[in-house]
Amino acid sequence: MNNSFVFLSLAALLLGGCASERVVLLPSADGAPGAVVVSDKGGEIRLDQPYAGVMRALGSNQAYQSSPQEVSERFGQALAAQPSRPSSYVLYFETGGNELTAESRAALEVIRKEVAERPASEVMVIGHTDRVGSVEGNDRLSLKRAELIRGVLVESGVDAGKLEAVGRGERDPLVPTADEVDEPKNRRVEISVR
Repeated sequence: MNNSFVFLSLAALLLGGCASERVVLLPSADGAPGAVVVSDKGGEIRLDQPYAGVMRALGSNQAYQSSPQEVSERFGQALAAQPSRPSSYVLYFETGGNELTAESRAALEVIRKEVAERPASEVMVIGHTDRVGSVEGNDRLSLKRAELIRGVLVESGVDAGKLEAVGRGERDPLVPTADEVDEPKNRRVEISVR
């Protein structure tokens, strides 16, 4: 999943027995701008502001401005039924081994708490390395890092069946470098909680 994905909720609902449909652009959780184009044979309407809407009635689209109150009244149950958005975390390691940095050890508690609080959570743990050392050695080290974090989460009570650990070695650097460059941001485990 792309971390820069802008979360746009489109509440498009055909109201049973009613002769109208509505599409409303909701604000993203992180405040990033978004947009959607609604089109029909009469043309296109671009929604690019929070709560901008389109109502389809009697065969044509009409732009209108919705509100948080209307969204809550009309679409509250549907929005409440959506699963929680995935969360992503990055933990960093000291050079050449499985020792987390002090900041990452502190962040691990936040991750444990979120996984415990999410119903039916799935957790992907992906290990990475910098480009110091051999490709084969970095593959082993990245998997070892991912399995270490998976083990810590299991020990804290997370169901092992909800966790998957994989190693990517030096293949997906956060900061591209030449071979044998010691880059701290590439020595990491990425955790996706969904």
